[in-house]
Amino acid sequence: MATYDSIGATYAVTRRPDPRIAARIHRALGDPATVINVGAGTGSYEPSQTVLAVEPSSVMIAQRPAGSAPALEAAAESIPLADDSADAAMALLTVHHWSDLEAGIGELRRIARRRIVVLTFDPDVNHGFWLLDEYLPEAAACDDTRAIAVDRLVTLLGGARIETVPIPHDCTDGFLAAFWRRPEAYLDPQVRAGISMFAQTGDEVIRPGLARLSDDLSSGRWHQRHADLLDREAVDAGYRLLVADL
Repeated sequence: MATYDSIGATYAVTRRPDPRIAARIHRALGDPATVINVGAGTGSYEPSQTVLAVEPSSVMIAQRPAGSAPALEAAAESIPLADDSADAAMALLTVHHWSDLEAGIGELRRIARRRIVVLTFDPDVNHGFWLLDEYLPEAAACDDTRAIAVDRLVTLLGGARIETVPIPHDCTDGFLAAFWRRPEAYLDPQVRAGISMFAQTGDEVIRPGLARLSDDLSSGRWHQRHADLLDREAVDAGYRLLVADL
């Protein structure tokens, strides 16, 4: 994916796997002997049973840690592997980037023997997040073109169990809603570089909202408005695990 060749350069720094989210993903996978990670990026959340990562961006592959599973540079929509290649397939925060969702989900169903685990977000919940709702509604509107309804994914998977993934206040994986209690992080260009919505939305759309956020942080308005968040340990920001048994 050409986009991630340009925006993925900081992922190994800003997108470090969070152990609490990792535990949820690994529980959802069950106890497979073999796992293939599709849209694998830098390898976050890969369990020890991972035998192959499928990732279209060479920039992302280059950031995979030493000792990671081997990576195949290929797109989710056309995976050059045999049917039933592994017990389980997983696809984490990737399906909204795929150019052909139906083809990609079809490939997951083809290469997995027993189970598919997808980490995604419910756009109806996610776009109510304060950053988007109050400061970046235009960016959220642009992001709507990529967002995928959870019900549509469940249908394409042939049915799936849906699990809510709460986001801890000190989440180490810097995706969009990870800094819900650390708003100043969104003013950091390096943090934004690891969040695809920022990287794929024009600066002219982002800049005014970030300026308002900066002002509200300086004046204390943000903290007054969101005092209810300051003592919370975790929130539901719309992130969902879909677990499909084949």
